[in-house]
Parts: sequence; structure tokens; C-alpha cells
Amino acid sequence: MTQFNKLENIKPADTDIYKKILSRWDGVAKPLGSLGRFEDIVARIGAVLKTEEIDIRKRAVLVMCADNGIVSEGVSQSGQDVTAAVSGWMGRNESSVCRLAAEAKSDVIPVDIGINTEGTPKGVIDKKIRRGTADFLKEPAMTAEELEQAIETGIELVRDLKEKGYTILATGEMGIGNTTTSAAVCAALTGLPVGRVTGRGAGLDDAGLIRKNEVIGLALDKYGFRKPDKTRKYAMEVLRTVGGLDIAGLTGVYIGGALYNIPVVIDGYISAVAALAADRILPGTRDIMIASHMGREAGMGPVLDELGVSPVIDADLALGEGTGAVMIFPLLDMVLKLYKEGLRFDETEVARYEKFDHAGSRAHK
Repeated sequence: MTQFNKLENIKPADTDIYKKILSRWDGVAKPLGSLGRFEDIVARIGAVLKTEEIDIRKRAVLVMCADNGIVSEGVSQSGQDVTAAVSGWMGRNESSVCRLAAEAKSDVIPVDIGINTEGTPKGVIDKKIRRGTADFLKEPAMTAEELEQAIETGIELVRDLKEKGYTILATGEMGIGNTTTSAAVCAALTGLPVGRVTGRGAGLDDAGLIRKNEVIGLALDKYGFRKPDKTRKYAMEVLRTVGGLDIAGLTGVYIGGALYNIPVVIDGYISAVAALAADRILPGTRDIMIASHMGREAGMGPVLDELGVSPVIDADLALGEGTGAVMIFPLLDMVLKLYKEGLRFDETEVARYEKFDHAGSRAHK
């Protein structure tokens, strides 16, 4: 056990390496900063791995699978049987993320952290803590012990993958009702209006969306979550009360990335909310986070803004499973090819571009 709840603020990224990588980009024969956010992402990855010689060929997407008792309140158009079905497809390497990950040369690691079934689907790692959470409108989603176990599960999975040589991870999830839990956690952590952070999930109609907003609002009032703070204790209480086991497990994945120096790619809304919770629990964790895409759910933008990360894909994605996160891997492969092998100004007769500050003064050559 890592005793994550006793850890102090951390600095998992090497700022000197970050600066060296940006300087190395400036030497590539192209206009300065012309690969935009990708140059920063490469520097962030190197800073976490603590090397300028970046290698992310061994990679995986960790998919946390769990059910949510809040579905009994009519906040989803699908039943919990879908969670088990899709998780089973992952175990057989047949789900959407599996097909995309094969093209992205990424492994898929599905984890049963709380599917509401007696056993665990074949091919899925059994880390089941309980058979789904409770209906948080009636009682807290889980106990404090179950929450800590879920977070520790994510941390331990990252540690094991680090030992197996993985150098970057993506996050994914599968769990009917988890856009409701994530919206509840987001509203409780940020203080934003429920309607600002709550979307239609897998496709609710207008009546369903109204009910979803109502349920979340009632829960925030019930547990006194209308006036948030940024303490670790508050974030833990929010996760325990209105969160999900998948969110808690992903929270542990981000914390594990910070503890074991592995960059972790955020997928959509659910994994972004877990990322925010992780940084509240262990400040500094955001340094290992890479944003992949701007998910469709309403609260995605505010969460990424608070974390200070910017996605590079904006394609109205809402599939989940980690599909958006793995899409960034082929893009990073192309960018890293240029970073490592691109023609450099000192290999040509062309002078490198000069960098100027905002006032127009020469910064350096």
C-alpha cells in the first residue's frame, strides 16, 4: 500500500528537461513553435520520463469497468447489463477501443473494479471491490475503505505496468451511469452550476436530462456539496459519496503516474473528472497529464481548464472506453519522428529562426 493519503505535494516532472526539449524543438528546421501544442506535449512527456530521448512504443490503455447504483433513478437509457456486455467484448478484444488500439499499437487492459455481476468477464482483470456502487441519492456510493481500495488499485496497476516496461498510459472507462457520477463529482469539486457540467451521456432525451440534473442537484444538497473547497479531505468525501468505482480507480491511475513517473493520457469527461480529483488529492499530479480530446459532455472544458491542459483533438467524441485517448498515440508517433529525426538548422545553410518576446525584442537565436 502506498498510503497516498499521507503523501505531501509532489513534483513529478523535471523542468530542466522540459526546457531542453523545447530548445531542441527550436533547432528543427521549421518555423518556431509551428507544431503548436504537440511541441509542449512532447516536452511534458520527456519531463515526466526524465529524459530527452523519448520512447513511448510500449503503451497501454487502462479501462476501469464498474456499475453505478444511481441508474435506478432514471438517469440513463441503458441498464447495468450493458456494462458487463461491453466489458466482456473488451476481454475478447472485440470492443471499439480494442479495434482502435490495435491500429494505435497500444495494449488494452480492462479491469473489473465494480461490475454488478457475480464473477468477472473472461479476459478482464478481476479487481472487483463490490458489485456496483449504491444509489447515491439514498446513501453514499461507497465506504471510505472501498474508496481507498479503489484508488490503491489504480496506483498498483500503474506500478506493475512500470515494472513491465510501459512508458505511457491512456485512461478509459466502461460503466452505465458514469456521466451522472462524473457530473456530480465535477459540480461538487468546482462549484459550477449542475446544468453547466451535465450532459446527455449516451443519449438522454430532454426529460431524461431534466431528471439527471434534478438527481445531481438533490444529492449536492443532501451531502452539503454546494460550497466546495480544494482540500484532499473534501475531494475524498466527494468521491466516496457521489463518485463511482471507475472514477476512483482512474484517480489512482493518475496518482500512480505521478508516483512512478509515467505520463497518463486523459480520455473524455469521466477520466477528466478523475484527473481533477487526483490533483486535488495529491497536488502536482497534473504534471503527468496529457489531454487527448475535447469530449462532448458539457463539463469537459471547465475541467481541462482548471487542470491547465489543452486537448489536440476536437471531433465531438463521446464514445468512451479510452477511444479518444488512444487516438493521440499515432499523432505522437509522427511528431516524435520529427523530434528525433527531423532535419536541423545546423545541418543546413539556412539560419535558424529568431525568437522574439511579446514586445518584439529579440529573445535568442
